[in-house]
Amino acid sequence: MRGGRSFTVGVAPDGEGLVSHAGAALLAETADRLGLTRELSRALAGVRERRGRHDPGRVIRDLAVMLADGGDCLSDLRAVRDQQPLFGPVASDATAFRLIDRIAGDPGFLEALRAARARARARAWELGARPARIVIDVDATLVRAHTEKEGAAVNFKGGFGFHPLLGYLDDSREALAGMLRPGNAAAHGAADQIAVLEQALEQLPRDVVADLDTEIVLRADSAGSALALCQAARDAKINYLVGFDLTKQVRRAILSLPEGGWRPALRQDGSERDGAQVAEITDLLEFYDWPDGSRVIARRERPHPGAQLTFTDSDGHRFQATLTDLDGDAVELERLHRGRANAEDRVRAAKQTGLDNLPFREFDLNAVWLELSLIAQDLSVWTQTLCLEGDLATCEPKTLRYRLLHTAGRLAFHARQATLRLQASWPWAGQLAAAFARLQALPPPVA
Repeated sequence: MRGGRSFTVGVAPDGEGLVSHAGAALLAETADRLGLTRELSRALAGVRERRGRHDPGRVIRDLAVMLADGGDCLSDLRAVRDQQPLFGPVASDATAFRLIDRIAGDPGFLEALRAARARARARAWELGARPARIVIDVDATLVRAHTEKEGAAVNFKGGFGFHPLLGYLDDSREALAGMLRPGNAAAHGAADQIAVLEQALEQLPRDVVADLDTEIVLRADSAGSALALCQAARDAKINYLVGFDLTKQVRRAILSLPEGGWRPALRQDGSERDGAQVAEITDLLEFYDWPDGSRVIARRERPHPGAQLTFTDSDGHRFQATLTDLDGDAVELERLHRGRANAEDRVRAAKQTGLDNLPFREFDLNAVWLELSLIAQDLSVWTQTLCLEGDLATCEPKTLRYRLLHTAGRLAFHARQATLRLQASWPWAGQLAAAFARLQALPPPVA
């Protein structure tokens, strides 16, 4: 339909200069501008046994762009390869697989990938991507496997697959760390949580970690591993804000509180939450082995309609407890801990960026794929933070793809100058053009 009138469309394969996924070029340019591509090339210099056509750093960059653009298996690299005017020569699937296999065969290369990403993060923070507050969320998720793969197992929900553990920065949405684990791995194993915490801290710029005036907070729903995890945080000289078991001692303390000891809980926007109250019960507990300065904050709330109470709930209330060593008002700290729900949004975005499909049979290859997904997630949020404004700066991957990354355009060449022309009527064409302009205005990386 056009102008209220219907007409027949003829199709002719005679266009020139047309490119799809034009907005994905913004991701590749961001990787180059932040020095990520260069750092990856340096980190994987030992992979190149002979001078080949494809630089390993460029291959990793293209794989990350492919995942950020919506690919979920190695053959989807063709979506980038078929856009050579935008991305240049792109490795074949076989070449990309050989690189992944080489990295999987040497743990040193995987560590080198992480170090390269950390150096790119330091530059991104210098350019304005640093979050206002450094809160590290550690959370586990389930990834299904539809065929038998090494490490796939039955999980606690009865499904079959893997159980990776992930670490994210809350404010900036950056992906700091990830550990691929079998499907039957414990949700809150202390050793795994500590390992992911150490990986996450290694991703932060050295000057930030070394500055004792910079507050870094670990946030987790740690269950039975709280003691070991909190001690690890204390050893790393960071604060903790973690879920705490409702032991008999904790329940007695909660039930002994007078009604006047409870204060209204707050929503994330600062408004009062109806039917929920908070109280500190530290003075009513004996801590034994817990780190000095630990505090326990209790929350009670009326469950939502239809929720099932358990026999341990009392007077129609559901209870939760939080352990922390942070100073400040208990109500505000409890609100900060409940912000841990943002980690579920991060995990959902990760599953839209390659994590939902671990494509290989071998466990070590899938561990490399997990690292590629983390790179893709970082590349997406750095691009949004440094180049976009408004809703586009915080939207989830599917929305970003529809509005920007999958935009079609026409490449026009004149006088050794290329211009990417976007459809003027596309609602976000102006924002995409402005994003490219902002990226070009950033200083190039120092050699």
